[in-house]
Amino acid sequence: MNLIIDVGNTRIKVAVFEEDTLVSLLKIDPEMIFQVLEKKIEKYNLQHAILSSVGEKSDEIANFLEGKVATVFLDQQTKVPFINKYETPKTLGVDRIALASAGVSQFPEQNVLVIDAGTCITFDFVNKEKEYLGGAISLGLMMRYKALHNFTAKLPLLTPEIPDSYIGKTSVESMNSGVVNGIIAEIEGIISKYQRDFNNLTIVLTGGDAKFLAKQLKKGIFANPNFLLEGLNDILKYNLK
Repeated sequence: MNLIIDVGNTRIKVAVFEEDTLVSLLKIDPEMIFQVLEKKIEKYNLQHAILSSVGEKSDEIANFLEGKVATVFLDQQTKVPFINKYETPKTLGVDRIALASAGVSQFPEQNVLVIDAGTCITFDFVNKEKEYLGGAISLGLMMRYKALHNFTAKLPLLTPEIPDSYIGKTSVESMNSGVVNGIIAEIEGIISKYQRDFNNLTIVLTGGDAKFLAKQLKKGIFANPNFLLEGLNDILKYNLK
C-alpha cells in the first residue's frame, strides 16, 4: 500500500492506495497532519510514500516521515512517466507534474488535456507520444469572486452560484454570470483550440471546483476529483520499479 500526501494552499490531502485503488482519503487542516499520518502508517503498515507540496509544512512533514516510511519527495528532478518538453522545467509546479503523470498513465497513446479547477485553473497537455508540452494558468473560481470584491468599492463577496441566465438583472446576478459563465466560456474556448489541433483528444476535469463546473460544461469530459492523487500514486509506483 502507498501513502500519498498532497499539501495544498489551504488543506492537506492524505490518501492510501492499494495498487490503483483508493482505499482511504482525508482532507485535513495542517495542524492535524502528524496525528493523521501516525494513525495511517500504523493502520495500513505503510512502507512507501510520496509527498507533494505547494503549501507550507513540507519540511516538517519530511522530518516526521524520516525513518518511518521510504518517501519520494516530488520535485522537478523526480523520475516521471512522461517526457517534459516544458521550456522552463524547473518552474513547473508539482501539482501539474502529477496531473500530467495521471494523464499518460491512465490514457496511454492518447492526447490528453487535464483541466484542474482549484485555487487557480490550470490546463496541462500531454500528447500521445507521452510528451508534456505545457498549458495555461488562469484565475480560479473564488479568486475571481474575491477580486471583484477586493478591488471595487461596493461589490459584495459572493458564494458561487450557477446563474439562471447569461443576462444578469441585478448586480449579484451579473457577478455570478460574469464569473461562472466567463469561466465556462474560457474552458470551452480553450478546449476547442486543442480539439482543432489534436485528434482524439481526451479531456479530464479535476480539482475542488470540478463538480460545480461540470454541470455547466458540455458532455464528453471525464470528471475525476482525485486525478491529482492518482497521478502522485502513479509517480510513486514508477519510482518503485
